[in-house]
Amino acid sequence: MRALVTGGAGFIGSHIVDLLVAENHDVAIVDNFATGKPANLNRYAHFYETDICSPDLHQIIAEVRPEVVFHQAAQMSVKVSTDDPLYDARVNVVGLLNVLEACVTGGVRKIIFASSGATYGNPVYLPIDEEHPQHPESPYGITKMVAEHYLNYYALDRGLSFTALRYGNVYGPRQDSRGEAGVVAIFARQLLSGQVPTIHWDGEQIRDYIYVTDVARANLAAATAGDGRIYCIGTGVGTSVNQIYQKLCEVIGVSVVPNRAPRRPGDLRTAYFDTRRAREELNWRPLVSLSDGLQSTVETVQQDLTLDLATTGAG
Repeated sequence: MRALVTGGAGFIGSHIVDLLVAENHDVAIVDNFATGKPANLNRYAHFYETDICSPDLHQIIAEVRPEVVFHQAAQMSVKVSTDDPLYDARVNVVGLLNVLEACVTGGVRKIIFASSGATYGNPVYLPIDEEHPQHPESPYGITKMVAEHYLNYYALDRGLSFTALRYGNVYGPRQDSRGEAGVVAIFARQLLSGQVPTIHWDGEQIRDYIYVTDVARANLAAATAGDGRIYCIGTGVGTSVNQIYQKLCEVIGVSVVPNRAPRRPGDLRTAYFDTRRAREELNWRPLVSLSDGLQSTVETVQQDLTLDLATTGAG
């Protein structure tokens, strides 16, 4: 299979690329390094440094001729979306439309889209399934919901097949521990470097934490199944921020009382998924436990910190 991954130097996208390469697919990456990193690039994939909003994307897809496009490039922070809704919409809506147009003119068979549980807003019932009403409470959730409608339009009117995956809270190696999204990586880096993390709200907000390689596996499963369908991708288990913090302290071997701060705009109280549809139709299920995933994440963050110290010392 010829595949193109937008955001392929980013957190989730780079893991999808790695899995595609490991399974001997021909892979191209599009990334502008807004949040992706050169160190995440797989050397066996073709790389194009381009913004998804750029007209150049059409020429790249025409040249690569991918059968499937995995669209991971996005503005992925709820806080950034509330601070700058225009930027959020430019990347997540206008950027998507440019990708969809390029896919149609380039003869792409299917697009796999990274959607989000943020499209639901605060749930009416739990666990959340694919039929749950969507009432997003942040610009980020709104743009992801709008994107799903565009995918449906392009399938009906332009013949471009799609599968949308509504991710839970994805965590794992390569998540940006200096950014504003990704509480696991942020807490791990702060605890390992002797800082005191801040927990917003009361810490009892619950999320479905899913390890990044399990998300990559779901993307590959969707390449050959689930046309025109939407799937919740999570573990089906809710875990509070306070629990995540305590488990990280145990893995690292520290006891640190966190700082507390008010609720952030757009933050939801509770969300976790019913993943039966993905299990039945994609033959997918999560394989990495929370304890193993946290351990792996901490080890990676520690390696990054050690490398940073070595680089700083050398300079």
